[in-house]
Amino acid sequence: MTRSVIAAAVEAVLFVAEKPVSRAELAKTVGAGTKAVGEALAELDEWYQGTGLRLQHEDDDWQIVTAPEQAPFVATYLGADRLRLSTAALETLAVVAYRQPVTRAEVESIRGVNCDQTIYTLMSRRLIAELGRREAPGSPFEYGTTWEFLECFGLTSLGALPTVLSPDGVRSDEAVTN
Repeated sequence: MTRSVIAAAVEAVLFVAEKPVSRAELAKTVGAGTKAVGEALAELDEWYQGTGLRLQHEDDDWQIVTAPEQAPFVATYLGADRLRLSTAALETLAVVAYRQPVTRAEVESIRGVNCDQTIYTLMSRRLIAELGRREAPGSPFEYGTTWEFLECFGLTSLGALPTVLSPDGVRSDEAVTN
């Protein structure tokens, strides 16, 4: 099976892109409509099934990433240590992932301990990033997860995060709507 001309062009752009690319930017770059680019993205997504690559997106921004099952090989090649995290780092990362945008003080309130070093570690491993400052006293930084976080945990988007259960067994999204 060969790829369509538009899918091949979209793939080439995503391959060299240093950051995620929006569907509108892809359409402008390859000279096609956004509907045709959407079809090309679906074609590429199907094409990558069972390979070492996959398409990842958040909202309407797209990129080509390594398939999560290939992460150990890539980590060995790169000498990466991002996937080995302490319990404290995993707890902090979970709070950021599910509560973003979140401030350091909010993370510390939930965890009950100082998180300065843990947040620094997660930022240095590019799993979280500063999103900006909150309009609140002291203008604290807000943190959120990165594309690297999605890639490291094999997620295609934040919507793919597992559903969290409250202590009484209610899914977190049900608790919010009820």
